[in-house]
Parts: sequence; C-alpha cells; structure tokens
Amino acid sequence: MTDRYDAVIIGAGHNGLVCAFYLAQAGLKVRIVERRDIVGGAAVTEEFHPGFRNSVASYTVSLLQPKVIRDMRLHEHGYRVIERPISNFLPQEDGGYLKLGGGLERTQAEFRKFSDRDAEVLPAYYDALEGVAEVLRGLALKSPPNAGDGLRTLLAGASQGWGISRLGLEAKRNILDLFTKSATSFLGQWFESEAVKAAFGFDAVVGNYASPDTPGSAYVLLHHVFGEVNGKKGAWGHVIGGMGTITQIMADVCRKCGVEISLGYPVEKVMVDGDTVAGVLLESGEEVAAKRVIANVGPRLLYGKMLDEVHQPANFRRRMRGFKAGGGTFRMNVALVELPRFTALPEPGEHHQSGIVIAPTLDYMDKAFLDAKAHGWSRKPIVEMLIPSTVDDSLAPPGRHVASLFCQQFAPELPDSRDWDDEEDKAANTIIDTVEAHAPGFSASILGRQVLSPKGLYRTFGLAGGDIMHGQMSLDQLWSARPVLGHGAYRGPVKGLYMCGAGTHPGGGVTGAPGHNCAREVIFDRGNWRRFVTS
Repeated sequence: MTDRYDAVIIGAGHNGLVCAFYLAQAGLKVRIVERRDIVGGAAVTEEFHPGFRNSVASYTVSLLQPKVIRDMRLHEHGYRVIERPISNFLPQEDGGYLKLGGGLERTQAEFRKFSDRDAEVLPAYYDALEGVAEVLRGLALKSPPNAGDGLRTLLAGASQGWGISRLGLEAKRNILDLFTKSATSFLGQWFESEAVKAAFGFDAVVGNYASPDTPGSAYVLLHHVFGEVNGKKGAWGHVIGGMGTITQIMADVCRKCGVEISLGYPVEKVMVDGDTVAGVLLESGEEVAAKRVIANVGPRLLYGKMLDEVHQPANFRRRMRGFKAGGGTFRMNVALVELPRFTALPEPGEHHQSGIVIAPTLDYMDKAFLDAKAHGWSRKPIVEMLIPSTVDDSLAPPGRHVASLFCQQFAPELPDSRDWDDEEDKAANTIIDTVEAHAPGFSASILGRQVLSPKGLYRTFGLAGGDIMHGQMSLDQLWSARPVLGHGAYRGPVKGLYMCGAGTHPGGGVTGAPGHNCAREVIFDRGNWRRFVTS
C-alpha cells in the first residue's frame, strides 16, 4: 500500500484537475489516478489519422468558468480561444440558409429572410433568456442546499433563492417555462419561422437523448447560453491546440502545486473501512490509501461499479438505479482534403469557422429522436460540424482540414440485441450521407475518420450510455437533486466520499464548476475553509 494521501481523485478530466488544484492550494496532499495514458478525460486532443489531430470528444469551449481561468492562470500558460465569427450556420432543405450570431443587427437581418416579426421580437427574446441565465449563472459556483443538513440547508436555500425572488413576475414566468416546458413549446411562444426556431432549438438536444417536444428540454437550451468567450457572454470558440490544450495546461499547473498525477492506473473499486472510505483499489491490485476519495466519474459508473452495494443505503441504491444517463450522442472526427462546399454557400467563408448545424426544423429533430427510439439511430440525424483547422493550422497538414461531427440521435443501447460495435460503421455512413446531401463531394474528400458510438464513448471515456453530461439534465436531476436529493452538495453516502464530475451541479460541459465546488466542500469539512482560493 502506498503512503496515505489527504485525497485521491478518480479521473484526470478537467473537473478532477480543477478540484486537485484548489485542494493543493489549501495544503492537501493529492493524487489523481487516471485510467488512460493521457490527462483530460473527454477534453483531449489526439492524432486520429497520420498528421491530423483534433479534439476527440469535447470539441468547443464557452462554459469554462472565468474564475477557474483566473485562479489557475490559464492565459499565462498559453490558453487562447478564437471566437466564432458567427455562432451557427444552418443549411435549409430548400437550398437556403440561416446564420445565427455576429451581433444583434446581423442576426435580425438574417431572420428577416424568414420572418419580419421574428426579427423584431429577437431583442426581447435575448433579454428574457439573459435575465434568467444571469441569475442561474450566479449559482454555478455555489453548492446547492443539501436536503437533510438542517440549518445549513435553510440558509443556503434562502441565500440562493434571493436572486430569483428579486426578479419581476415576467422573469419568474420565464424561469418556470424554461424548467418545465419543451423547447418546442417555449420557442413557439416567441417565434413563427421554423428555421428560426431550429436555430435556437438545436441547443436543447445537444447531449440530450430527447425530442425538442420533450417537457424540460427548454432548460437544456438555457444551459448552453451560460458561458462566455474572452468576456463576451453567450459566445463560443475554438481553443488553439484543441480542447486538450486546456487540460494539459491544467495538469501542468497542478503538478507545480504538488499534485501527483498517475496515468494508466484504472480503479477497480472504492475501499471502505467501517463507515469511512479508505482509498481506492486499482485494477493492478495496488491499494492507494487516502482519507478522502473524490470521484470525477459519472454517478452511474461510481455507484454501479466502483462502490460496493453493501456500502450504499437501500433507498439510495434504488434511486441510483433510476438515475438517467444516456445522451444519444455519436462522435466522429474526419481528416479532409479540402473544405466542404455547401450548396447554400459553396465558397470558403465565415460559416466554415462556425457551428455548421444540419437540423433545419424542430420537426426534423423530433423525427430524428423518434427514429432512434424505433430503429437505434436516425436515418436523418442531427449533425453539428466544426472545422477548427480554419483558425488553427497546428491540427492538419498545410491545405488540409479536420472536422468534428457531433451527432444526435443515437440510442445508448440498440434494440433487438444489436451491438454498436457491429453497427457503428453503418451509422457513420448515414452521418456522412447526411452531410453529403448539403455539401456534395464531402464523402470523397475524407482521408480518414475516427468513429465513437455511444458504446465507444463509454469504452474510451467512461461516459455511461455515451452521455457527455454524466446524466440527463432533467428537472429531477438538477441542482440539489443532482445526482440525487440528499447528496446534491458533492458528498456521497459514505463518509469521506465526494463527487466532482458533471453528474453533480451545475452539470455537463467543460465548466470546471463541479471541481471547484467540490473542493470547497472538502476544505469546509476539513475545517480550513478560509484557505479556499476566492479571487
């Protein structure tokens, strides 16, 4: 058995690295054990075809917390983000297109191609969404009030509810709508054009195995507007060097703070002595002794495989069996001879530096989900393509390009006992055909591809059901109920067990917030909370 650590963290994804940084800053002896031979979890940059590198899973940045960026001094170590000139480019089925972003006036001009009324109402829509986002943005770095903690629960609930209570009636109505309504219903209150509704509705299905008609899907739309790039709220961008640049920098910062990072060390189980954690048992048989175990893996993996059921109260275990995880996501990376030539806009332009979204209507998205439920994957899937090599020439040889294809809807488990290992190439071909329909010649331009089905995402990154959020972002799995009511403040059912991954508040995306918040709770429990970084 190794020397005893103050904390051992399972998984060197970005939240684990953020958590380790704050703990080390507070004087704890920390070790991270990571199954793969590279840090980063799902935020990694790897070569997938000779001479071509790309962000393998997570592929774009916006949600990373400014406080985390400041505290870890990421900019000083080479963190650089290029903002998209426009947010999204949506080819339409009639050969037209819609561009979203690039400023209010530009977006209004685009909307007028479809609806004068939608263009006029856009400022009010932005104000309504931002009014709610600003309040909830303020909760991201706060631990939810934990049911069962007595006075502390009441105080936290009152404090965090204050911002909402100060809102006007219409803003409160917007909050209720966004948490309970479907994206289709919510957007239908504002807009009449199908193209315009699709431009906003796409965010409601990102990483969400659901239809935009599903109640609660409006919140997923809101979750994706919390972020900022270079101080500009709601913007998205490309990280130079790919998403792995973020986690490589974080790892370097952690090591300089004294954190020990062990790669190629898969965890078999969490060890428990009596009613308290004792460390982790590695698959190699090595025991890593620690006063605290902090899991940067999803709740499904932690409580389904790593913590023996005997250490889980019966009611807790029953609840966790019902924890919903499965994002319907299929990821591809392709090496390209040339940029795709879209029928709507064939020549190179700003649309190649944006999110290229093939999902022209909400009805298209609904049919994609229903198709996946019936057949395993959609025959006309939702596809978002990013081509980061248009702004970062380190990713591909001169004149060549790499593209990320983030695709929905693909069943976490296929019907009729089929296996994703046998079907993923067929599904990948369907995705290529979908892009080809809007950009003739795309398939012929592909030199190589990397394919990750939901099963592949689980096998490679430990994402149960291919769920990039570590668990669905539904009302019953948010805030104090993430992952389950009574354990929403980053503490597990065993003393000394903590959670710092996206399966906790505020949820998925490369945010760093769960890691930041979990570290604060560990330091609070240790009794030296004043040493937590508060810049």
